[in-house]
Amino acid sequence: MGIIISCSQVGKSFGTTQAVRGIDLTCAAGEIVGILGANGAGKTTLFKMILGLLRPDTGSIQLVAEGSKKIGGIIEKPALYGYLSARDNLKVFAKMQGSATQPSHLENCLQAVGLPLDRTDAVRHFSMGMKQRLGIAIALLNDPKCLVLDEPFSGLDPVGIQSLKNLIQSLARKQNLAILISSHIVTLLAETSDTIHVMREGRIMFSGAPSTLLERFTTTYQICGPQLRETDVWKEYPASFHGTCATVTIPHGEISALLQKLVAANIAITSCTPQLDMNQLFHTSV
Repeated sequence: MGIIISCSQVGKSFGTTQAVRGIDLTCAAGEIVGILGANGAGKTTLFKMILGLLRPDTGSIQLVAEGSKKIGGIIEKPALYGYLSARDNLKVFAKMQGSATQPSHLENCLQAVGLPLDRTDAVRHFSMGMKQRLGIAIALLNDPKCLVLDEPFSGLDPVGIQSLKNLIQSLARKQNLAILISSHIVTLLAETSDTIHVMREGRIMFSGAPSTLLERFTTTYQICGPQLRETDVWKEYPASFHGTCATVTIPHGEISALLQKLVAANIAITSCTPQLDMNQLFHTSV
């Protein structure tokens, strides 16, 4: 996979406030890179610089791709004309961007994001998930090689979240797009991304695979099962019970042994969910 987006020591200040400080990252064709951070971490400022909406004070950003528009993206919520249909929104933005406006091209963009071709009603009637898909269709009008999506899951219900995750992964895998995506929701990025960077106060504090992130910052697990309390196994562990679930604080390397003991005691387990230490992740040096 060739590198499409490359940031080297990128920095940006607003007055005396350093919003982004010495960021290094890359994103290759077919790769999904997640930027994880609390509100105010600098994610949106970084994305605006990558999209060319802001100029970095320090460092450099390179986009290695051909075409009239190398990059497309959405910052926060897509800006749509609520009184127009999806097709008419695409046509308006295509004219703005100097893209093709032929019906076949617009239909291809709608199909690429899974929007129906027969919807002629105003987009104000669309769900938030459909509006996000339309925003991505607009970003794809000029056939960019990379996408930048800032908090695309915001405001979506669980069905919309899963649908959008599938779309993002499909665009990366099938169309070989380099995709940068930001969120403050750990599980969403862990399930969607190939690599995660954790930002805090404008800096990248951690970079690695989602599995490494989960292992490093998981402090407790929620284990659920119908007869969970009916065993002496819990005498060995600090656990609290609520309904049919138990929350246990245990090092990551010991969770497998605990689960094996429960199974050996004939305790059915319906789920085991890691719970990250958000304070350590977002508010301490890592």
